[in-house]
Amino acid sequence: MIYTVTMNPALDKTITVPDLSIDRVNRAVTVRQDPGGKGINVAKVLTKLGVPCLAVGFTGGPAGQAVQQMLRLQRVPFEFLEVAGSTRTNLKIVDPVRHTNTDINEPGFAVTPALLEELLQQLLRRLQPGDLVVLAGSLPQGAPADTYGVWVRRCREAGAKVFLDADGEPLRRALEAGPYLVKPNAAELERVAGRALPTEADRIGAARALFAQGVQKVVVSLGGEGALYLTPKENWRARAVPVPVGSTVGAGDSMVAALAAAEQCGVGLEQAIRLSMAAGAANVMSSGTQAAEKEQIESLMPRVKPERVGAENL
Repeated sequence: MIYTVTMNPALDKTITVPDLSIDRVNRAVTVRQDPGGKGINVAKVLTKLGVPCLAVGFTGGPAGQAVQQMLRLQRVPFEFLEVAGSTRTNLKIVDPVRHTNTDINEPGFAVTPALLEELLQQLLRRLQPGDLVVLAGSLPQGAPADTYGVWVRRCREAGAKVFLDADGEPLRRALEAGPYLVKPNAAELERVAGRALPTEADRIGAARALFAQGVQKVVVSLGGEGALYLTPKENWRARAVPVPVGSTVGAGDSMVAALAAAEQCGVGLEQAIRLSMAAGAANVMSSGTQAAEKEQIESLMPRVKPERVGAENL
């Protein structure tokens, strides 16, 4: 089983505003809403791929109820703890004229250490050796910076592999616990490294440094440039598949979902790269943060051309 954890979920509202301009009235031409938050996005893609999963996390208020109802309609299994306050609404502004995607994310509700422990225990009661846990997204207000680190350790003790997609101090603290896979983007990797990483060799070097902390796989998403896939023995590069852009929001989450699916199915690294790059590209073609269909993902896989790089850095 794959469990996705979203501690700070969102109701994603995506609007299309051609020629967005600051300090004047702008008019949206399309509006859609989706259940969001990184872990929830991963669960939506896993469901489309037909891979068993369960989304866990917190929700609150009317927006939280809306998130749950949308997940029911999409047949995404979930088990959330209700908290005081309301699930945040995140605004995504797509400008097809300027070719920009702008996110305005609310802070969301606050949690207590007791609530965090309750949610963790809820997950641990289900975990079996060989399960996979995806920890993804920002932490809610009130959560200590080492929250993901604690969860990585406890899930590993239960025999599960942990995939981590986070940023800043929560990512740095969690790396100390040795998650199985981490997926930083270029900016997040620079923040971990504490320096600019202008070249591919710089990024490979910074990513490979994470293996010393017990990480087994590192995937660096590079947006339109593609991604780097690294293990202690291999470095791979995959160029982005050119596709019509609907929304770039959630593309990285689709990659994580595909990597989790490949891991649980025992797929080799090269095929996992094809699946994850195709999933990210299919997501980019979709509106809002909706998950692409399995058939669309599979149709893009032949266009992904993984290649080995940087053997001198091994």
